[in-house]
Amino acid sequence: MGIVGAIWGIGGMLFLLSSAIFRLGKLTLDAFAYDLSWYHWLVLVANLIFMAYSEGYKGFQKSFSPRLAARARHLRNHPRLLHVFLAPFFCAGFFCTTRRRQLGVVILTLGIVVLILIVHRLPQPWRGIIDAGVVLGLTWGLVSVVHQVVQAFTSPDFNASPEMAVGYRP
Repeated sequence: MGIVGAIWGIGGMLFLLSSAIFRLGKLTLDAFAYDLSWYHWLVLVANLIFMAYSEGYKGFQKSFSPRLAARARHLRNHPRLLHVFLAPFFCAGFFCTTRRRQLGVVILTLGIVVLILIVHRLPQPWRGIIDAGVVLGLTWGLVSVVHQVVQAFTSPDFNASPEMAVGYRP
């Protein structure tokens, strides 16, 4: 049951990231159908650099991906029926984690929803320019999740914390 939960948790997150990359990739490409001015290109490059660093490197590579992999490994080793059933949410840290982490995950999720609603209203090419940075960050995130999962399940030296709730007992 544990390996099923780990696969479901990892697979659910990879599907979510992949589908967002695919959908936003189309919108990004649409922006290049417009005649872009120098300031469009400037904002595009600045956005790509910012999103690669903040979302890809800091958000995914240094924080989310190692924790997701550690929680998937924990789920494999200590399965509980509810955790297996809700594995993508468990691996993402929506429950059975520290209060601070859980609050951070919920606030980040709500913030992403608000940003999606705002960016959705932008006209092209601005929407595509913003989405280009998101696609880059999510792609970086997808690669880092796969890398961290491979490390978590093959390396005895993997030491990322699953940040389980205080008092949690497997």
